[in-house]
Amino acid sequence: MKSDGSMYKGIDFGQEDKQSHIKIKMFLFNVLFIVTGASPLLVENKKFKEAMQNKFKMVSEGNGDSGNSLDSIFTALLITIQESEGPHEEHVFRSIKQKSAPESLNNTVNLRNIFNFLPEQKRTVLTKGVAGIGKSFTVQKLILDWAEGRENQDMISFSVFLHQLLTESHPVLHELKNSEDLVRARVVVILDGLDESRFELDFKNKQVTSVSEVTSVANLLANLIKGNLLPNAKLWITSRPAAADQIPAEFVNMVTEIRGFSDPQKEEYFRRRFSRDSGLADRIISHIHSSPSLDIMCQIPIFCWISAVLFKEIFEGHEKADIPKTLTEMMGHFLFAQIVRKNRKYYEKTEENKDQLLKTNKDLLLKLGKLAFIHLQKNNLIFYDEDLQDIGLDLKEAIIQSGFCTAVLREEEVFSQNKVFFFVHLTVQEFFAALYVYDCFTNHKTKELSDFLNLKGKNHTLLDLLKLTVEKVLEKKNGHLDFFMRFLLGLMVEDNRRVLKRLLESPDPSQDTEKKILTHLKAIQRTLPPESCISLFQTMVEMRDHKVKDEIEEYLRLPERAKTELTPLHCSALAYMLQVSKNDLELLDLKSFNTTDEGRRRLIPAVRISRKAKLALCKVTEEWVEHLAFGLKFPYLPLRDLDLSNNDLKDSGVKLLCGGLSTHCCRLKILRLSGCLVTGDGCAHLASALESNPSHLEELDLSYNNLGEEGEKKLFKLRDDQQYKLKKINVAHGGNHRMIPGLKKYARELTFDPNTAHNNVTLFEGNRKATWEVQPWHPHDTAMLDQSQQVLCEQGLDGSCYWEIEALQPFRIGLMYKPTGGKGDANDCKLGYNDEFWFLHCSKDGCYVLHDNERISVSSFSSRSSRVGVYLDWPAGTLSFYKASSDSQTRLHTFKTTFNRPVYPAVELQAGSSALLCQLT
Repeated sequence: MKSDGSMYKGIDFGQEDKQSHIKIKMFLFNVLFIVTGASPLLVENKKFKEAMQNKFKMVSEGNGDSGNSLDSIFTALLITIQESEGPHEEHVFRSIKQKSAPESLNNTVNLRNIFNFLPEQKRTVLTKGVAGIGKSFTVQKLILDWAEGRENQDMISFSVFLHQLLTESHPVLHELKNSEDLVRARVVVILDGLDESRFELDFKNKQVTSVSEVTSVANLLANLIKGNLLPNAKLWITSRPAAADQIPAEFVNMVTEIRGFSDPQKEEYFRRRFSRDSGLADRIISHIHSSPSLDIMCQIPIFCWISAVLFKEIFEGHEKADIPKTLTEMMGHFLFAQIVRKNRKYYEKTEENKDQLLKTNKDLLLKLGKLAFIHLQKNNLIFYDEDLQDIGLDLKEAIIQSGFCTAVLREEEVFSQNKVFFFVHLTVQEFFAALYVYDCFTNHKTKELSDFLNLKGKNHTLLDLLKLTVEKVLEKKNGHLDFFMRFLLGLMVEDNRRVLKRLLESPDPSQDTEKKILTHLKAIQRTLPPESCISLFQTMVEMRDHKVKDEIEEYLRLPERAKTELTPLHCSALAYMLQVSKNDLELLDLKSFNTTDEGRRRLIPAVRISRKAKLALCKVTEEWVEHLAFGLKFPYLPLRDLDLSNNDLKDSGVKLLCGGLSTHCCRLKILRLSGCLVTGDGCAHLASALESNPSHLEELDLSYNNLGEEGEKKLFKLRDDQQYKLKKINVAHGGNHRMIPGLKKYARELTFDPNTAHNNVTLFEGNRKATWEVQPWHPHDTAMLDQSQQVLCEQGLDGSCYWEIEALQPFRIGLMYKPTGGKGDANDCKLGYNDEFWFLHCSKDGCYVLHDNERISVSSFSSRSSRVGVYLDWPAGTLSFYKASSDSQTRLHTFKTTFNRPVYPAVELQAGSSALLCQLT
């Protein structure tokens, strides 16, 4: 347990690693002994209960102030059972939205029963949770409930570590002489905060089996986790997700996760906090719900505390208070509130002059910023005395500044009396780092940043420095430094830094830097991953550029959106706004958005909040597949139906996808890979993934591929095995010709049907070419010219088919159900004039598509001779028209419908026009 600090002398761990205990400064253990029968360990039970009550009854939040009882502020957090393979690489706020969905009660653990879920003979529970989520409070609550007689009364609690630590560091246990009492007792060991030890645990190091043996702390930890030490003990480890990866899965029997606050829990927190002022609680809750970013951040309890501190200062007694509109402005107000608090509490001053307060504290704040920036680059969250000394920060002054550099100055009971420091949350550290870098930029102190930005000798403008910073941040993976960039550019806006105006210099207004960097952010997005584009959009909003955000909010209010064209920047904004919405999407169909291929690429992150995702025929690349595979590893992903059909994924893309499909977190039930250039190798990847995760996928569509007999056998074997959920496999329409990239893998040879040709339509070249020719017996029959002069193909289509027609304008090309009458010369059979016809019309006046008398304009061809591609996906109910060339297609329009019988390709001609069915195979 992280200790409030008993000042016992440190322990000598032997010569093997004299310094190993120095680096454990924020890491301590609580050992709970479950005793059955007579034992010397029962003797001091009463004293220990009293000690635990004294230690944990009163706790502090955030800034180290004491005085709140744990029971009064504790809001029960949801603890869920999950797989150990979920991704941990993302910035906390990139993934926290995924954890807000309701969880089945069958998949949750009550705190008091944390060990009851372990099967017999199993010993280790690993509980993960992001920084600030409440892991330590949860451990403290368990111990306090035991100490006060509410739960788990067969436990006796000690803050000890094995026999040497037990007898030398804890006075209560001096009478315990026999180390074998530890071995015989049923021990529960709690390791709270494994991530804060900074140990590189080596699970192949020296084996230790005796509780009396002297070795390094790191080796003791590894042997305890492996079960070499205290093999009969139960072990509970809490850690941030990334550090938990140090522990091999073979040594963990159950993985749980502490989830963030739900909306009701947020409200409960603020109503508990402000139980005497319900009006203040209501105002704070209302404001948090009005800001999607803040609402998500407050899923983490420590941000509820930050919000409580800040908005109490802003709202209390000020009905018309100026409420922060951005996170940058909010953090500035929070910082200033802590300065005021410190000034009143420690110096007993009531100085109300903001300018003077900031001026007085400027040096200290910027030193803290330097500390934050230096260690942010190294991804260090914990600082020691020497780190503060390195930047010239006075230790005593740092203690006083505990509001924003939380000095958890708790002297460890076992390993060291050295103090450690950390900001209340990584996001606060990122804000302080941004303050420091902003000050360096505006005061030309670029030497301090030369290593970070790889600066050369020439002078750099502020715009140059900001561009270099953006470039540097975008090089980072998984959102590291995203908030730092957002805060830094947010500080460029005067309204965001107004509360700190005496702390920070203003940029030269003549340089127009704010406007220029916004332009730069918009210009660089085309080559970036979708998540980075979203990050830049959020940065633009942080700079109070709301134009795109407002346009998307208006777009989401439209009853009919298909006709509204979206730019790629709009799509980044839309993906973000869908992600922060309260509800999951039932269907995300990328083809339904009127945008470019780049725009659809930007929408990929929205797959994570969709139950069904249709990405068919969207030119999906390996980059997209990597993103999808990563998302499949999230245990809270709602996605159950994924359609990637008609994308040239090849076996390499299938292999990437299987990286997500194989994890136990993946709950996908339906996967469609029709027409994806998959061979037997791809089948092997899929079979291997399903062997690793057999319990979820029920339907697999691999039609229109070239799987081969062996590939098909591997999948059918899984289908016929009762341990697999897979029951439906489609491998129809396979063959070598399905390995042609693009739509031509669906090429269908067609011929015109002479029995359907109008009298003025003549067929040539084996009925593949049709021309309009006036017959001599009615050369001037104008009534005939107004009638439908069309011809149908012989083949009725009800699968996936593609064909191309070389035509001279004017023409109409499309599909229809076969009429029951004779030749196509009646007005009621004209292409497109009812709901049984779909066609593309092109003439010198332009092009449009028509169905059921509804006309939609599309882009025109550049010459009278036009090559039209037509793709029919009959099962999916889509019909698409393309401008075709020898090696590419440009989509003109897609009809969506439900076909109920075979449809027939048809052509309608006019004077001087012709149509040739192209040979594609």
